Amino acid sequence: MADVKVLVVDDQRLVREGIASLLSIQEGISVVGTAVDGQEAVEKALALSPDVVLMDVRMPVLDGIEATFQIRRKLPGCQVLMLTTFDDEEYVVKSLQAGATGYLLKDIPAADLAQAIRLIRAGIYQLSPSVAGKLVGQLGVKARPAPPSPLEHDLTERELEVLRLLAAGATNREIAETLVVSEGTVKNHVSNILSRLGLRDRIQAALYAYDHDLK
Repeated sequence: MADVKVLVVDDQRLVREGIASLLSIQEGISVVGTAVDGQEAVEKALALSPDVVLMDVRMPVLDGIEATFQIRRKLPGCQVLMLTTFDDEEYVVKSLQAGATGYLLKDIPAADLAQAIRLIRAGIYQLSPSVAGKLVGQLGVKARPAPPSPLEHDLTERELEVLRLLAAGATNREIAETLVVSEGTVKNHVSNILSRLGLRDRIQAALYAYDHDLK
């Protein structure tokens, strides 16, 4: 598969160039350009046709939310992934309503960011665990699955523990530290949870936990 073409947008030069440099050494990622604000992001997206635009939220001239709306309207095949320090639920909701396919915080490791970009390219939603809970009750989540009865979930006690921590916004590492297991074990539990509940991703798993008062 061809490399994912990425446009990095951030008004802070050090941050912008740092992200671009880190991504350029990740397998399957090709940084095709950078932009200093939302207006330049729209112009460069039209000129460079990236697969994914990595977009900051708060910027001068044109903010990331409006830039996202314009890019998604003009280039519907281009995905936008918000990357910011702000986890304010208003920013999250407005970004997703503008057409962003994900919302991540800047403390994410470079390898995890690269993987999120690959998934975003395929249209798979990406949200930082810490912001997932903020969306419950804030967005009309049309894709929410019809939840089965709590008696039908068929999860082990350890999987229920993992699900509760996941719904609280814990990362795999934090879950591993809390339960004193390896991250690989946590990943296996998460995979089993999604499979047994018929869910697509961690976001739907968190919603399931809230629906069944498992938090």
